[in-house]
Amino acid sequence: MPRVRESNVVAAQWSPNGSIGTGDLTTPGSSIYGANVFGPDEQRQRLPKTIFRQLQATIDRGEPLNPGLADAVALAMKDWALERGATHYTHWFQPLTGSTAEKHDSFFGPEHGGTALAQFTGKELIRGEPDASSFPSGGIRATFEARGYTAWDPTSPAYVIENPNGAYLCIPTAFASWTGEALDKKIPLLRSMSALNKSALRALRLFGDTTTARVYTTIGPEQEYFLIDEQFFYQRPDLVATGRTLFGAKPAKGQQLDDHYFGSIPERVLAYMLEVERELAKLGVPIKTRHNEVAPAQYEIAPIFENSNVGTDHQQLCMQVMQNVARRYGLVCLLHEKPFAGVNGSGKHNNWSMSTDDANLLDPGDTPHDNLQFLFFATAVIKAVHSHQGLLRASIAGAGQDHRLGANEAPPAIISVFLGKELEDVFTAIAAGEPAASAAREMMHLGTHVLPDLPRDTGDRNRTSPFAFTGNRFEFRALGSSQSPSLPNTVLNTIVAEAIDALSEELEARMAGTKKKKGKSLEDALTEVIRVNYTTVGKVVFDGDGYSDEWHRKAAKRGLKNLRTTPDALPELISDQTVAVFGNYSVLDERELHSRCEVLLEQYVIKVNIEAETAADIAATMLLPASARHLAMLREAGLTDLAEETADLVSSFTKAIKTLQTANLDENHPTDLMEEAEYMRDAVIPAMNEVRHFADKLERMVADDLWPLPRYSEMLFIK
Repeated sequence: MPRVRESNVVAAQWSPNGSIGTGDLTTPGSSIYGANVFGPDEQRQRLPKTIFRQLQATIDRGEPLNPGLADAVALAMKDWALERGATHYTHWFQPLTGSTAEKHDSFFGPEHGGTALAQFTGKELIRGEPDASSFPSGGIRATFEARGYTAWDPTSPAYVIENPNGAYLCIPTAFASWTGEALDKKIPLLRSMSALNKSALRALRLFGDTTTARVYTTIGPEQEYFLIDEQFFYQRPDLVATGRTLFGAKPAKGQQLDDHYFGSIPERVLAYMLEVERELAKLGVPIKTRHNEVAPAQYEIAPIFENSNVGTDHQQLCMQVMQNVARRYGLVCLLHEKPFAGVNGSGKHNNWSMSTDDANLLDPGDTPHDNLQFLFFATAVIKAVHSHQGLLRASIAGAGQDHRLGANEAPPAIISVFLGKELEDVFTAIAAGEPAASAAREMMHLGTHVLPDLPRDTGDRNRTSPFAFTGNRFEFRALGSSQSPSLPNTVLNTIVAEAIDALSEELEARMAGTKKKKGKSLEDALTEVIRVNYTTVGKVVFDGDGYSDEWHRKAAKRGLKNLRTTPDALPELISDQTVAVFGNYSVLDERELHSRCEVLLEQYVIKVNIEAETAADIAATMLLPASARHLAMLREAGLTDLAEETADLVSSFTKAIKTLQTANLDENHPTDLMEEAEYMRDAVIPAMNEVRHFADKLERMVADDLWPLPRYSEMLFIK
């Protein structure tokens, strides 16, 4: 049996590695949800009442944190963590790398007499000091300027991470430079949430709401991912180095049968999912759904809505747990946006809404045409997307995304809004000065009395829309699978705050009137504001096939931006319009914006360079020798015609490898960062694609026992 086939047989074998068991979930204390979280219940039991109330005021109402309570919280947190087996603590933060960072410090310090005492003070809780020069700052900090601070975020609960050999306490924190700039993804998100809260409360007061104390945004990110056997993973240097397959011929069977989507979950995969959900439940991450996705070996996990800050922290934690648990099952979890060519890639649908403690502000109710408050906030979102479509596109840009956005599997690079027939009809009628009406909800009769009649939604969904209204929220569908939701939600919060304020000003002016003209009623003023604005911003609304060439032509006529690649999109982060909106709402200053643009450009260049050098090495040292051996075998066998055909391919392959190797040379790369990003896009990536073109052709010709890489047909279907 060929070596590769032996690997397949081994990969196909699996037996349960222990059992997490099943229990009676109706018995008291059987739920493990939040067991490893220092949440409100634990705080209530362990903190003095006054301290607990002050802490909850900060968490629930955003009141300023009283530093004086830190010692009491630290003591209670330490005692709780020690009871959970934690020996160390870490300030867990999210630097501009896009991943998370942690440095572990022991609770225990030596005492006289050879003993050790566990200590944890309020000062240690509130502030940590990692080396800021070791993280990307986009020019904010020079290499020799090392000081940076982490600051405790009391609104995101601390938790304990368990390990077979111990445990440690994680304290979510923000990360700032010594000079005060944000070096992370949490600080801008929290700033943007504060900005939206202020703007939304101003608007609610216009609608007569005098009691609501806060408005916060919520997210529910749907996480797509691939699982493959780790044996295949370690036989693929491209997967190990880059997270995606740089080579691989299209298999006879891919996803064309549509047999994987929502199919029966394979036993090993389901066992893995159950353990992931169990681990996340202990950490207070509210997972709701799991299912097979469209591509073979692709799956999805999704949580219940949480506020944007906690939801972002939980999303980072979710990705970490998914990857860690996979190894216990002989699997590797791939979070790259496009691990396999020819089948769907993976995204992260960001379901976003605005809520008070009592209501969802984007819930249209049964009659959205006369729900004035909903129409106001929905108009604000549409206006925000129209005004800042380029910024939204930039917020989800990255090397992995360039393989996926715009393909017939993901939203197009053109940012548009889908409202659904009912809402679009309502807005169109208002803009035309006509009476608006909501569609009556119909019942579907399925033709047999044994099945119930089903209520039909008043509008369909559109899977090609990057920004779609889906009942009581907007779904920003264009995020990448490996991406932190922080920047996209920071952008959303900020631009919607701006739009709310603009509409509020217009509404206030029309309701106030002038000396010569009486002010209008709320209803009349709002109808006029929506009519005037939707006439312009409605250009971004589209209900059709976002993949079609016709839409690209139509979008161009409407003046919508089509930023196809990362180098096209990232300059939007530092445009005058972006600097103005982020500066006006004190979310990111110009220096912080430029730093993020530089970091993202640098990451794009580095990631593509790693891919290009890995592709050149694999092609030259693995695939070309295998092809040469196969060619020699054909010539020895006297298969002249086949040998000539193969020789032509090998010759073209060799030339393509040389071209890629030349493109990879440092002396050929521009020194300016933006120019280098464009060089990677225009010279290096095409050279990589040419190498792959010939390699994938050769994969279909070279003898199976000679080809050194596991094939798609193995990685995607052996489970």
